[in-house]
Amino acid sequence: MGRVAIVTGGTRGIGAAISTTLKENGYSVAAFYASNEEAAAAFSKETGISVYKVDVSDSDACEAGVKKVAAELGPVEVLVNNAGITRDGTLHRMSHDSWQAVIDTNLGSCFNMCHAVIQGMRERKFGRIVNVGSINGQAGQYGQVNYAAAKSGIHGFTKALAQEGAAVGITVNAVAPGYVDTDMVRSVPPNILEKIIERIPVGRLGTADDIARGVLFLVADQASFVTGSTMSINGGQHMY
Repeated sequence: MGRVAIVTGGTRGIGAAISTTLKENGYSVAAFYASNEEAAAAFSKETGISVYKVDVSDSDACEAGVKKVAAELGPVEVLVNNAGITRDGTLHRMSHDSWQAVIDTNLGSCFNMCHAVIQGMRERKFGRIVNVGSINGQAGQYGQVNYAAAKSGIHGFTKALAQEGAAVGITVNAVAPGYVDTDMVRSVPPNILEKIIERIPVGRLGTADDIARGVLFLVADQASFVTGSTMSINGGQHMY
């Protein structure tokens, strides 16, 4: 059995691609999901990947989820923090609930999940953590002060934790996707989506597999000299 990897938000979109790519490359994958039990069950049946319903904004739920994975699959050696939501709106119209939900789910989950796995990784002197940021955390985006703040926080969180883990064999990196062909992006009005694609130098949206291949590199045993880095996968739209 390969190294045990948890992928949060791991049954849909980019997370699903990461989960399946890791499984195809020998990892034993646990995909965490938030609420859609029917979709998660279908994903598990199709891929053979174990799925776990965990509210990653809840620290106790994360601790319990990690313990369950460890009991069923083995010690968690790889963590991919991919879970995220949007609650878009300009600041003067944004409710506090919309702000807090995004911060708790997108950024708070990184703390919760990393806190749940870090001690075991330190004891074993091995760990790979990849946090999924965003081009909008690097460049900002109109109507997304909550999302941009959370994703920008992920990039800072990554650099700080990388310094803590480096001496004990734990690498911590981030990937920053650009606009990827997922359900969320495809819900953008066609005229707006066309303008977005026009700003991408390679002339297309990214794919979930584009992101998954970056994650696969960063979690490899051989990537031990890469830590504290952000891999921008955005077709050249923002060079940071």
